[in-house]
Amino acid sequence: MSLFRKINTQATPEINTGFGANASNYGGRFINKNGRANIEKTGIGFFEKISWFHTMLLLPRWKFFSVILLFFVVINLIFATVYFVIGVDSLGQIPSDSGIQNFLESFFFSTQTFTTVGYGRISPVGFTASSVAAAEALLGLLSFALATGLLYGRFSKPVAYLRFSHNAVIAPYKDINALMLRLAPFKNINLLDVSATVTLGMTIEENGSLINRFYPLNLEYSTVTALTLNWTIVHPITENSPLFDFTKTDFENVTGEIVVYIRAFDDMFSNTVVARTSYVFSEIYFGGKFDPMYERDPAGAKTVIHIDKINSFKPAPLNVRSGAENPAADDIII
Repeated sequence: MSLFRKINTQATPEINTGFGANASNYGGRFINKNGRANIEKTGIGFFEKISWFHTMLLLPRWKFFSVILLFFVVINLIFATVYFVIGVDSLGQIPSDSGIQNFLESFFFSTQTFTTVGYGRISPVGFTASSVAAAEALLGLLSFALATGLLYGRFSKPVAYLRFSHNAVIAPYKDINALMLRLAPFKNINLLDVSATVTLGMTIEENGSLINRFYPLNLEYSTVTALTLNWTIVHPITENSPLFDFTKTDFENVTGEIVVYIRAFDDMFSNTVVARTSYVFSEIYFGGKFDPMYERDPAGAKTVIHIDKINSFKPAPLNVRSGAENPAADDIII
């Protein structure tokens, strides 16, 4: 049976997904695991396509502070070189016999001027040195204003601190099977009115051409009032599902991806937060079941959730659809 015929005709594809339909022009997955689109933009200048504000907000903490430190060192090295060329005598210092010592004096005077500390031990003498010091002081004020704004932006930016399971599973569900994935908040946040939208994207052959088709997946529950523990998102694979009649072999040989969008209200920031991720078919475990993530503590006073178990699952036999002709154990029809 061809893949196109396996896709239920009652499953209406989505059109306004934001992704192109021409599969031959697409490479890799649609959405990366971190939720960002797997897109590289060309035909435009590097500085035009980069928003430095967004880039600095999205950098990991160690990279962010490394950039700040690197900028501080580099800008002071530049000004130290200028002062060194002018001469340390223009800083009210008697030149040393050591060039390194003279450069260090220039560098530390630059750091004091850049940060507007001004200990007073060294001060510019003459119009040239004073002009350079004034320009550096202005640049320092502007730089620290920008750094403060970026630092505040990183702390004040609402973020959905959600962790997704690395794998999705095809698991037994009631008397049928279902696609399941799991997520959980991993920081001390309160997320309310959480909603999930799950879309199946596949590359199929239609009229001799490869095209991308996207199908919305119906969920057991698409919203929860509050997300305090983990949430296992379940798509029952019924006769109306585009995954109906898919086998393990199909998941291994077909190019497909499950795109997940989560929207929630963070009552601390009084703002809506969004999280995204995706699962390519190779990241979907066929015939598995998630292990429980939470339990009662020994004292019985609290519920303990184990975030490190979010991707913990074990093999589980799938339900065999009524009427199937004894499928092989590794090729169960769902």
